[in-house]
Amino acid sequence: MTIQSYRDLEVFQLSFELAVEVDRASKALPKHELYEVGSQIRRSAKSIPANIAEGFGRRRYKQEYIKFLVYALASCDETRVHLEMLFQTGSLQEAVYQPLVSRYDLLGRKLNNFLQSIIKNHQEPYRSEQ
Repeated sequence: MTIQSYRDLEVFQLSFELAVEVDRASKALPKHELYEVGSQIRRSAKSIPANIAEGFGRRRYKQEYIKFLVYALASCDETRVHLEMLFQTGSLQEAVYQPLVSRYDLLGRKLNNFLQSIIKNHQEPYRSEQ
């Protein structure tokens, strides 16, 4: 399969699905968490697919692509921390926490592998001297 759009990337698809799930789950948080951590976790979760898409749009330039994939990986880690904090403080039930944290762990591994592949294999297009 040829990758023609960021939508074709497995890491984008998984991160987008998870962002939607986090958005839904965050709206069921206790009122005292809804606007504080709830808002932060929604932003960090949505940042992952957004950074993957922006990086893909800049893929012609290796360092730009890498930069946005690093941002996506960092947002993945941030989202995982928010999930754990919510679980540890009793604001997120284990039945919601476990599947999400497991899938974010998987996403983090896939993002890291994808990033390493770009670092190792990416070729910038030839630029002629003018």
